[in-house]
Amino acid sequence: MKIAFVGKGGSGKTTLSSLFIRHLAANEAPVVAVDADINQHLGAALGLPEEDAAALPAMGAHLPLIKEYLRGSNPRIVSADTMIKTTPPGEGSRLLRVREENPVYEACVRTVPLDDGDIRLMATGPFTESDLGVSCYHSKVGAVELCLNHLVDGADEYVVVDMTAGSDSFASGLFTRFDMTFLVAEPTRKGVSVYRQYKEYARDFGVALKVVGNKVQGQDDLDFLRAEVGDDLLVTVGHSDWVRAMEKGRPPRFELLEADNRMSLQALQDAADDSYADRDWDRYTRQMVHFHLRNAESWGNAKTGADLAAQVDPDFVLGEPMAAQLG
Repeated sequence: MKIAFVGKGGSGKTTLSSLFIRHLAANEAPVVAVDADINQHLGAALGLPEEDAAALPAMGAHLPLIKEYLRGSNPRIVSADTMIKTTPPGEGSRLLRVREENPVYEACVRTVPLDDGDIRLMATGPFTESDLGVSCYHSKVGAVELCLNHLVDGADEYVVVDMTAGSDSFASGLFTRFDMTFLVAEPTRKGVSVYRQYKEYARDFGVALKVVGNKVQGQDDLDFLRAEVGDDLLVTVGHSDWVRAMEKGRPPRFELLEADNRMSLQALQDAADDSYADRDWDRYTRQMVHFHLRNAESWGNAKTGADLAAQVDPDFVLGEPMAAQLG
């Protein structure tokens, strides 16, 4: 399952995504976690010391390696330099799998030990001094999109992405890359504003969207969220002494997380697992191609000097059956 956590800045999406990752690890599920927010906080939320979190390898810095590996022997891609963030796989491309070893993971993944098992963590990387004033962070997040376009995951495997704040993922097709999107919303007007944006943009693309109410303190907060988001409200999360301790750098063992919050995390997993029955690899591939052609026409062809529409393999459909044939 590919799962995204989104929300406005300060909504608690990084905290909730880290709790969900810990919950999956406690359930012995294989997890690849991705910090796709340019403000890199997921590593620290998972318990990494500050210096270790800051030293995580940046996917954006390894983009040439990522492109060259994923290109494989695909004859439609004349060079790795012509690959952009939306380039789809085709015959000859290399695919990524959750439970494998490959050069991309070797360069970009670090193993993070949690109370109940290890998870793999990847990060886009923060702004550098050379980025300021001359670059856009979307180029860094593009490494995430490129990897997701080439990733084949099964029902019992999880890729959890802590996304950029707000609605920035709509700058590309990244928002369509997930089986389930959990939108973290506080019970305020600003808290649900990103929900309305996501709901509007995602409507035409079959994006499964559920709202997680955070910082809910009483019935009035709950009533507000229900009135604003309706049936999209899946669960709510209230005050947590465990989270407070975690934010101070002194988290107890995860098994001591409050029972109500553990139940909410299980509800998230159940909702994600249930969405697997609706997975449509053909639609997934069509959407991938749709956004690639849009990006090619709007800026990609001019930037690379190539006709990027030629990269599309019309007979290729990404999916689990392909995993045994490609790689």
